[in-house]
Amino acid sequence: MTVFFPDLAAKVAEQHERRPDLYKRIDFTQNPYRFTTDLDVKSGLPEWVTKREPYLADESMIELMRTSTMLGDLVADEYAALLPEYGVRGLVDMLKKACRDGTESVPDAPPELHAFIAAMEATPAGVDFELVEEGARHSRIGAAYLSPFLIRGAFIATFLNSYSALPMGITGALSGTRAAYRVNDTTSYFSVTALPGALNRDGIGFQASAMVRLMHSVVRYNALVRYDKWDTTVYGMPIPQIDQMPAGLINMYILSVGVLKKGRTEFNDREKAIMAFTHYRNFLLGVPAELLPTTPRGIVDVFYARAAYLRDDFDDTCRELVNSTMNAYLRPSRTPFERAADRVEKAWSKIFVLGINGGSKKSALNMGVRIRVVDLALVGVTAPFILGRFIGAVRLNKISALQPAIDRRATRMVERRLATYGHPAFTTDPAAYPHH
Repeated sequence: MTVFFPDLAAKVAEQHERRPDLYKRIDFTQNPYRFTTDLDVKSGLPEWVTKREPYLADESMIELMRTSTMLGDLVADEYAALLPEYGVRGLVDMLKKACRDGTESVPDAPPELHAFIAAMEATPAGVDFELVEEGARHSRIGAAYLSPFLIRGAFIATFLNSYSALPMGITGALSGTRAAYRVNDTTSYFSVTALPGALNRDGIGFQASAMVRLMHSVVRYNALVRYDKWDTTVYGMPIPQIDQMPAGLINMYILSVGVLKKGRTEFNDREKAIMAFTHYRNFLLGVPAELLPTTPRGIVDVFYARAAYLRDDFDDTCRELVNSTMNAYLRPSRTPFERAADRVEKAWSKIFVLGINGGSKKSALNMGVRIRVVDLALVGVTAPFILGRFIGAVRLNKISALQPAIDRRATRMVERRLATYGHPAFTTDPAAYPHH
C-alpha cells in the first residue's frame, strides 16, 4: 500500500506511542464518523462550489485529509496534560515567561515546556525571514483596513459543521460575554502577528502563537480526559490539524480564489511574500507543512478537499454558536459612535456569511443569520469608504517611495485596533466545561 505522506503518518502514530494515557480513547486505525468518502453521503462541500467526485478519487488527498483528521499537537498536548499539577494559570505564566526570556528563566521548568518551545524554535529549512517580514508588511494593510469588518463572519464560518464546532461548544467559551472575548482574541491574534517583527523569536506574535496552541491543547485535553460525552468514534481527535488549517490559511484561500479567477496559476511577488508570512505563522501554530500548499490551485484544493470528506451536519450547537457570535458586542464602550460602528461591522459580517452560503439568504437564515435590507444598505453605503481605503493603500504600496509612509500608517491603525479590542489573552476556563 502506497503511503503518500509518511512523515505525517509517523506523527499520528507517535501520539499513541508516546502518550497512550492521553490519547487512549482514540482508535487511530479507524476513521471517525465525521470522515466520509461515500459519494452518497452529503458532505460539507456544496454542489454549487465544485464537484466532489475528483477529490474522492484522489488517493493521496484522501490520505492527507484522513491523517490530518487524526492529528493533534503532541508537544502542546503533553504540556497541557500538566493541567492537574499546575492549573491553567500556572501553565500560562510559565509559557509566557519561556517565550519572553527562554525556558532557562523558568524555575524548575518541566521537560514538556522545553519540548514545546524547542519545537517552535525549530525553524524549517528554507524560511526567508526577510520575505516573511515583507509579507507581514503587506498583510498589515489588510489587518488595518479590512479585517475588522470580516473577522466575525470568518469566525462564524468555523461553525458550519457540528463535527468541527463541538470543541468550542463544550468549552462554554461562546456563550454570553465569552463570545465577545473569543472573537476579540481572534481579531487581536491576527493583528498582533502582522506587526513589525512580531514573529521573531522575541516577538509578541511568537508568544501569541504559543498561547493559541496551549488554549487548543487545553480544550483537547479536557475533551479527551474530562468530558465523557466526547465520542471519539464520531468526532475523532478534538481540534485536529485539518480543522486548524482553514483559520490559519483563510487569507491565502481568498487570495488564491482571486488569482485563479484572473486566469493566473502562480502567485506574484507580493502574494509570495504574504504566503511566506502566512506559512511561517502556521508553522508557529503547529500546522504541518503538508497542509500548506504553495500554489493557488493547491491552496484552494486543500480547502475543498477538507469539506469534501467532512460529513455534513448543522445542529443546535452550531446555531447557538453562530447566534452568540453574531450577537456579541465587540466595541469597548456604548457611545453612539461605538454602537453605530458595531452595527456596521455586524452588517459586513452578515454579508460575509451570505457569501459563504453562495448568496442564499435562506441558507444563511437556516444558520441563524437573517439578512435584512438595512444590512445591505449599510454595506452599500460604507463600502466606498472601507474598500476604497484598503484598495487605495494596496495600490499606493506598490510605489517604493510611498511604502514607508503607507506602512507607518497601517501600523498605527493596527495598534489602535489592538488598543480597542485588547491584546489576546487566549485562556480557556475548564470550570465552564459541562463535565459528566
